[in-house]
Amino acid sequence: MQEANVLKTLHAKLAGTQAIVFFLLGAVFLLVTERIFEGRRFLELATDLVIGAVLFSLLAGLLIFQLLTRRLRALTAAVDRFREGGFVQPIRLKSVNPKGDDIDKLGVAVQEMSERIAQQLELLAHIDVRRRELLANVSHDLRTPLASMQGYLETLLLRHGTIPPEEERGYLEVAAKHSERLGQLIRDLFQLTKLEAREVKPQCEDFPIAELVQDVMQKFELTAGKRGVRLDSRLPQQHVQVHADIGMIESVLENLMENAIRHTPAGGVILLEVTSTLDRATIRVIDTGRGIPDNELPNIFDRYYHVDRGEMSDIGRTGLGLAITRHVVELHGGAIAVESVLGKGTTFSFDLPVHP
Repeated sequence: MQEANVLKTLHAKLAGTQAIVFFLLGAVFLLVTERIFEGRRFLELATDLVIGAVLFSLLAGLLIFQLLTRRLRALTAAVDRFREGGFVQPIRLKSVNPKGDDIDKLGVAVQEMSERIAQQLELLAHIDVRRRELLANVSHDLRTPLASMQGYLETLLLRHGTIPPEEERGYLEVAAKHSERLGQLIRDLFQLTKLEAREVKPQCEDFPIAELVQDVMQKFELTAGKRGVRLDSRLPQQHVQVHADIGMIESVLENLMENAIRHTPAGGVILLEVTSTLDRATIRVIDTGRGIPDNELPNIFDRYYHVDRGEMSDIGRTGLGLAITRHVVELHGGAIAVESVLGKGTTFSFDLPVHP
């Protein structure tokens, strides 16, 4: 197999062509030599032989050069078209054999590089659009609480000493609420930026996932009770230990629970379910809320993507919780998914490695 590949290289083709040329020249020389002994015209024939050999070598060299550089010229023209087209349309060569000679292999490599360049440019363009959207959203979300805080604080300064204590306290409470919202937005942005840059390394340990689920449920019992939502759980009977960062997974569950409570009307139910196999544990957060339209599901984990469900509870949200959740799950080698039916509810599920 290796010998067959060697014979297909450009060096082998050049050597074979040269051998054929020298063979033809040798045949011509033998014919001329025979004529020398017959006609005794050695000097004339020798001159003719030299001129013929030179002309033949030039013609053969030009023919070989034309054949060998034809594919190189086609490759150069394709690269020029790729550059003139803005590096958008990948190069497509008609006759390229990955197992051919050096020029064929060069053509294959150029095609692959052009495809990679086009993909990277498309990705950069997409990232630039997302960056602009992020800046616009961040600017809006930062400006709103700052303007409110500034308005209430300026009112307090202008009317200091003339406002009743109860009204002054109300102004301070509103300013504090906007300050808390601003701090939460900054914390979410900082966390998401670190997750996307892969600067966060999970401190994995073995812990029982069922106990963490129960702890998170207890945290949200009061909030769910105020909204008239019932919390329930379905946990495995066997002891299931997962290998993950307990703090990060707790934040994932909290984000999913907040999302479920926010979008589940009074009288609804939120179920936390844990199932396991030999090597993976799956956690599901199932609600009986209004659901999400099918066309919204592919973008649900994008940063700043809000699903419009016509709820006042969405006002003031950063829109980063599900994006953070996805990055944390992927950082643990898992995947997060969402299923939803309008009018019936939504199910978020993710998996984690199980400690053997």
